[in-house]
Amino acid sequence: MELELRHLRVLCAIADAGSVGRAAADLGYSQPAMSTQLQRIEHYFGRPLFERNTSGVELTRYGTEVLAQARDVLARAAAIGSRPADGDARPRRPLRLAATNSPVLAGLLIRLRSRLPDLALTVSSVYPSSEIVELLEHGEVDAAIAADYPGRELRHSATVAHRGIVTEPSFVALPAGHRLRHCPEVTLADLADDAWFLTPDDGAGWPGVFYAACRAAGFTPTAVHEFLGDQQQLQNMIAEGIGVSVVQATLRPIPDVLVKPLAGTPLWCRYVLAWRRQSVADEIADTLFGSATAAYRALIAQSPHFRTWASRTWSVTRPNGLA
Repeated sequence: MELELRHLRVLCAIADAGSVGRAAADLGYSQPAMSTQLQRIEHYFGRPLFERNTSGVELTRYGTEVLAQARDVLARAAAIGSRPADGDARPRRPLRLAATNSPVLAGLLIRLRSRLPDLALTVSSVYPSSEIVELLEHGEVDAAIAADYPGRELRHSATVAHRGIVTEPSFVALPAGHRLRHCPEVTLADLADDAWFLTPDDGAGWPGVFYAACRAAGFTPTAVHEFLGDQQQLQNMIAEGIGVSVVQATLRPIPDVLVKPLAGTPLWCRYVLAWRRQSVADEIADTLFGSATAAYRALIAQSPHFRTWASRTWSVTRPNGLA
């Protein structure tokens, strides 16, 4: 067979879903048809791209390399299709993007600007992921970056599609003079007597997952500051010793703030790309997703504390790019 863009989309769908059956459902194929398609694709490459296991499929090392190139090809194809011919006064295509507090947003926007130059992008900051789903369902935005948590995955109707960008561990930020400053990692129980900064209810499971993890560690936080605002301001308060906070694993600390992993990794957060099927073409969705995963990889490169933890406990070249 000749390799076509649709074959690359099949590979991406299987990698994103982690299962041939789930990918088939997402793309509207039967599972036998999807399995046959995958066999043909692997025959074309001459090597297995996925390893089968009891929970689904996982990319081989070679498959990870192929997937990265496939995403790049799909993004470039979308960019070619979006570029107007000389003298063409075709209007710019609008895309309304909503985003919760996500580390990938800035990098995503930079990459979209270069890959889809004719896109007229507007961005809205929306903290609750539950509200983001409502905006998508009602057609008030076209695409979004939302968050959910293991066991509390994002729920929506068939009007909306989504892909997991990354499932990352949650770390903790401490003042540089904290009593645990010399520990390579800390437990939640170690912080039982500390005051905490917590963001409010996001409609997707936070801060419920935090309190559940604390209960499992044998304590209930006694002092909690609810804070939703500028990261710089939050870090300034942590540096002053006012409290500690659960933070994104790729957060770059300011002087006098330390970012450390939590022992046993009791908290995880998944960032999700979601979009309205009728509003966003497959090529645009592929470009959005590829841009988001590339942005996250760039964040990893700038986060030595994350790379140190990952080298011990987690491979950053897992399937799905990250998730």
